[in-house]
Amino acid sequence: MKKEAATPAESKWRHRLYEIIFEAETVGGKTFDVLLLTTIVLSVAVVMLESVKSVRAEYGMLLLQAEWAFTILFTIEYMLRLISVRRPLRYAKSFFGIIDLLAIIPAYATLFLPGVQYLLAIRILRLLRVFRILKLAEFVSEAEVISGALKASVKKISVFLLAVLALVTIIGSIMYVIEGEPHGFNDIPTSIYWAIVTLTTVGYGDLSPQTPLGKAFASLVMIMGYAIIAVPTGIVTVELSRSNRKISTQVCPECHTQDHDADAVFCKYCASRL
Repeated sequence: MKKEAATPAESKWRHRLYEIIFEAETVGGKTFDVLLLTTIVLSVAVVMLESVKSVRAEYGMLLLQAEWAFTILFTIEYMLRLISVRRPLRYAKSFFGIIDLLAIIPAYATLFLPGVQYLLAIRILRLLRVFRILKLAEFVSEAEVISGALKASVKKISVFLLAVLALVTIIGSIMYVIEGEPHGFNDIPTSIYWAIVTLTTVGYGDLSPQTPLGKAFASLVMIMGYAIIAVPTGIVTVELSRSNRKISTQVCPECHTQDHDADAVFCKYCASRL
């Protein structure tokens, strides 16, 4: 059956709702977004307070009521988002669509799995909208540059991590031979754990070499760690130096993406007019 076309009144109403919820250009949109961010912060604060035993003992019921009140508000907001967009399923599968859904699912999941409500802290991810809401285009642009640099560095960093994995395996095996079980290095996996902790300069101190040769080898591994840590930083830095693209915070009304060039007229993902 062919879908009935929306009436002019319905189209105008949905367009107005879309402007308020998704855009930050109008007064109504800016007000809605600021209220939304405030609500998100308060809801996350409630989740955190509810995890404190002393606070939960005294204000448990009040916090539970507040938690459900926020959940209902976010559920209504999520439904309004789906109603206002042209393609609800596409929005639901988008990054922010998934985050919006994850912000309410844990609350309903507690009806079957107690304790899951602490996952509601994921709502803090919704604060990512602050960059668009406050029109911090410069920060959004920088975030996109960093994201692009990390994506471009994935293969190189993956090769580097594989090399580090092989290195810590060798170091752990050598340390197992040097120190052995009498000094706490009970097996090669335990020795590899020590190698990772030492090479990354974390140094928990729960396991340390006792023999002069073991200490000398450990010192070499520590020095090596400083050089190794600098490698991924250099890889990402090179990719960052290659990125200099400026983007806008304009949201595509069709596919809801935001990564557009500052002078773009049409969406580069679905070709809709911005």
